Amino acid sequence: MFPVYTEATQQALSNLRNPNHFQWFLVPLLAFVIYVYFTEVERQNWNIIVAGLAFYSLEWFLEICNALFLHINKHSAVWTTPNNSAYIPLIGLTIEISMMFAVAGVAFCKILPKDKNVKILGLPNRWFFVIANSVLCVVIEIILNWWGVLVWEYWWWNWYNPILILIIGYSLYMMFTFWIHDMPSMKKKISIVAGVYAVDVVLLILFMGILKWI
Repeated sequence: MFPVYTEATQQALSNLRNPNHFQWFLVPLLAFVIYVYFTEVERQNWNIIVAGLAFYSLEWFLEICNALFLHINKHSAVWTTPNNSAYIPLIGLTIEISMMFAVAGVAFCKILPKDKNVKILGLPNRWFFVIANSVLCVVIEIILNWWGVLVWEYWWWNWYNPILILIIGYSLYMMFTFWIHDMPSMKKKISIVAGVYAVDVVLLILFMGILKWI
């Protein structure tokens, strides 16, 4: 089957992993990510650190799946970041988005009450923040979509039908991250997060490095 790519897909593919678009603002942005994690190390907030890494690991997994979706259907990924980035590692992921996700999990966990049984508006606080954080993120994504920097091609994943974006795009992130955060065994949570990263690395080596599918 011959590819029939959308305009946004063609733009993204032409910019994919092109180092010529590098911008120096990435250096202080990287320093900010390092500062966030080192601050938590200083405070020995190991649960938050591992949870933040869990959030980031799932982001890479879903971005790989999104890129594979494009390879399979030869038309468009579910979400596409066509241009205006200093670096686009995957069809729907810019380096700026990646760095945001690197610290987002830490930020979301820092607002969690220590007592899991405390309710907010009648809901268990974990579920309240799953919903509230997910809605906030989807609203931001809708704005990015309206600006044309985050392109959605399909009716079932779009600003006028955001249910799947809310559930798959963010609620799963929040549930996984909070689950890791609250897990009593540090050894178990590290093993699970390391396992997700191992899957990410294997998929990148296979589909990006060897097969050149993404």
